[in-house]
Amino acid sequence: MADKRIDRIRETRTSAERPKSWAPPSTLPEPDRLPGYDYRWVRTSTLNEADPRNVSMKLREGWEPVKATEQPHMQIVSDTHSKHPGCIEIGGLLLCKTPEELVKQRNDYYQNQANNQMDSVDNNFYRENDPRAPLFKDHKTSVSFGKGK
Repeated sequence: MADKRIDRIRETRTSAERPKSWAPPSTLPEPDRLPGYDYRWVRTSTLNEADPRNVSMKLREGWEPVKATEQPHMQIVSDTHSKHPGCIEIGGLLLCKTPEELVKQRNDYYQNQANNQMDSVDNNFYRENDPRAPLFKDHKTSVSFGKGK
């Protein structure tokens, strides 16, 4: 007797899946990431006041606006009165991209700046250290074991 079996490919696990719970929608949709690029939302305005200085600074840093043709699923939600036609802008934020190497170089630069500042503070602090009134005390502890009975 041959059993009528369903092909493994056609089997579904709908009965084993958990019911999906409702979650509020994201204000900003996630872009489809191209390999080798990093994405960021850049502020173009706050409370309907344009912020060209911020946009100009980000463009000089190497960020470039993402064209709506690159992210077709976002064309529906983009602002119709955008000051950047053909690009994706939502609620005063413009989607921009830059190569990952540029982001790494920027992060390394700012990490180096922070390390130099910490070294400067430490050197200034240690310069004021005096052995007669140390700012740091070396706490040394020792453990000794008694003789057992």
